[in-house]
Amino acid sequence: MSTPTAPDARRALFANTNFRWLLGGGLLSMLGDQFTLLALPWLVLTLSKDPLVLGTVLALGSLPRAIFILVGGALVDRYSPKRVLWLTKWINTALLGLLAALVAGGHITLPGVYALTLAIGLATAFSYPAGSAILPQTVPAALIQPANGVLMGARQLVLLLGPVLAGLLVTSGSDPALGRTGLAWAFGFDAFSFAVSAWTLSRVQAAPAEAKPAQPVLGAIAEALRACWQDRELRALFLYFAAIAFFVGGPIQVALPVLASERLAGGAAALGFMLAAHGLGALAGMAVSGLKPHWRLSTLGGTVLLIDSVAGGVFLVFGHVHAAWQGALLLLPLGALGGFVQVAVFSWLQRRIPPAMLGRSMALFMFIVMGLAPLASAAAGAALRVLDVSRLFTASALCLLAVVAVGAVLTPIRGIRYAQA
Repeated sequence: MSTPTAPDARRALFANTNFRWLLGGGLLSMLGDQFTLLALPWLVLTLSKDPLVLGTVLALGSLPRAIFILVGGALVDRYSPKRVLWLTKWINTALLGLLAALVAGGHITLPGVYALTLAIGLATAFSYPAGSAILPQTVPAALIQPANGVLMGARQLVLLLGPVLAGLLVTSGSDPALGRTGLAWAFGFDAFSFAVSAWTLSRVQAAPAEAKPAQPVLGAIAEALRACWQDRELRALFLYFAAIAFFVGGPIQVALPVLASERLAGGAAALGFMLAAHGLGALAGMAVSGLKPHWRLSTLGGTVLLIDSVAGGVFLVFGHVHAAWQGALLLLPLGALGGFVQVAVFSWLQRRIPPAMLGRSMALFMFIVMGLAPLASAAAGAALRVLDVSRLFTASALCLLAVVAVGAVLTPIRGIRYAQA
């Protein structure tokens, strides 16, 4: 099957009714999420000045996702991605609507925040694998990579603009008494965005699911684990990205803020400037990967290994940064390369994995990446007790380059082709 040219792919993509419904509802829902991500910590700090309370609330939001995401993937495969995603959107509408009402009425308490945060986090354990599995059922296979590029680029754009809009809303009417404040409006807007997104999702026509006998959840998870392990290329790619997430995630999350606070003029402002540069780069890379899918090396695996080699070189230099503009110049292309390969790999996985197992397998991939993030951050924090920030970046770079070398020499990653499915 011939690959459509970039202009043809763009025209076909935006002519696809399913994609337009997914993009419209998804954009609004992603924007609403940014309002809650900013308003929730602000609410907690208003109720309690204890940073430990804030940490436990945020942990309650992510813990159920890490624990139940594989269960969510199994249910997605059993009941269809559209059905599970639609249900979770209405659940989040109700939860966030209740939170908005409690805040507006001045009746919110810390136990209530804990309970609602836990429930919202549990819902994401099912919505994440459903959202990652729905695209192959709603657009033609040839449009999966362009669709991922547009959707991921839109999400990155929302990540850049959403917090600014949310901050304006939250601070415009904040009130120590928590009565009818910008906080209530922020949670209310997120609830509204979920309701609209659920309606747009109902307009999407998904391919009929293959009839299959009901299977115990644990048995379904075990089946997916076996299938991923038996696929040599899939197994190698999962293990490879687990190692990359560990050696890259820690320095970005921990060492970068330490670098900004200890060495760069401006402190938090310098950190924000560098992260914005990384985000803009990722946005550009995602757009290029989606709209120019023919811009690539001969193999997907070769592209991944080359980009990670470049990232290792950037990390070697990053420990010697002494100004925010220097860090931004390094993070901008790094973000672009990362965004480019993220779209390509995600699209390859959606084409490679059988539809009947896509929810579970994508849940496993997200579990690997998200589950390692806290470990990577803890390891980076511990390492900074014995290493300065420059040496940590150097050590991370050497580890990253070693992982790339092992992946290139001892695994089948280098031979993974874009068209394999």
